[in-house]
Amino acid sequence: MFGSDNLRAKGERVSFVPLVTLLLTALIAVAVAGAQTRFAYSSGQNLSPAYEGWWPNEDGSFTMFFGYMNTNWLQEFDIPIGPGNAIEPGGPDQGQPTHFYPRRNAFLFTIRVPKDFEKKELIWTLTANGKTEHAYASLKTDYRIDKQVISTEVGGDNGSLRDALRSNIPPDLKIDGDKQRAAKVGQPLPLLAVAGDPDNLPARRDGRPAPGMRAAPPGPPPAERAGAGRASLPAPAGRANVAVAAPLRPPVAVVASSGPGLRFSWIVYRGKAEVVTFSPDQMKTWMDTRAYANSPWSPPYVIPVPPADGKWAAQATFQEPGTYVLRGLASDGSLFTSDDVTVTVTR
Repeated sequence: MFGSDNLRAKGERVSFVPLVTLLLTALIAVAVAGAQTRFAYSSGQNLSPAYEGWWPNEDGSFTMFFGYMNTNWLQEFDIPIGPGNAIEPGGPDQGQPTHFYPRRNAFLFTIRVPKDFEKKELIWTLTANGKTEHAYASLKTDYRIDKQVISTEVGGDNGSLRDALRSNIPPDLKIDGDKQRAAKVGQPLPLLAVAGDPDNLPARRDGRPAPGMRAAPPGPPPAERAGAGRASLPAPAGRANVAVAAPLRPPVAVVASSGPGLRFSWIVYRGKAEVVTFSPDQMKTWMDTRAYANSPWSPPYVIPVPPADGKWAAQATFQEPGTYVLRGLASDGSLFTSDDVTVTVTR
């Protein structure tokens, strides 16, 4: 056994202890840095179905809410109804989408279950990029939600937690025309939606209801209106049509937030979105948080003033034959109302 004098004479033992310490310190530093790293992927990552929660209905039934998280920023998926996109029991088709946009798409569709559903369970299965994931939907009390929870999850009303949001009324929405339509490849299909915010909650800067909709009560005082203190600033070169809010403030919440106010957009709910173009371009309905991304969650962005007559006119043009479901989504920034049009496209 070596004494302390022998250790000093040898040198090897004395240098060994600090070397191990340095190595351990370096490994810990690398591990901590790795734990704090967040990677963003354009493609190749998974697609996860999401069960958002449930609430009771007056007739004793229950409404279950579903959405999804596509962890890619660019890659979109088209997954037909079947083994790779099924909700069971009772499916595989229970009204879920077959086209999946990037990132978070929350509270996208609902399933109504009877009052005797009790301890039963729905399972949504999705397979994308070779990986299968499931969402398990039940009526467990932990999953019960209300309107304020929905608003909070989507960053509605600029992330507000106001109790008034619990009594929020979702937008009125009516799609003019037949629900089943036909179109030719390359032939623009006219689309007209009429939407209004019946209670002007959460209030935008004007709060004008659409004609024929329920009248909106007076909004809050001007100082409390969404958009107060904002100003229009010139957008960067090439982005002249983007509304900009000033001043810019750093985010203060984990969930991306969006401003209040009625808005409407068309999306491709079923069918290949890459072969469908809308004119004018539609505001994104998925949580794109990148700057100048034409998204309510994108800084800096101001929700455009709705049409004076409450009518949103657009055209859809299809580049390939097939059957498509176009979904119109109206939102007041906290709650959503949707309506669908099925289009059969031929050459």
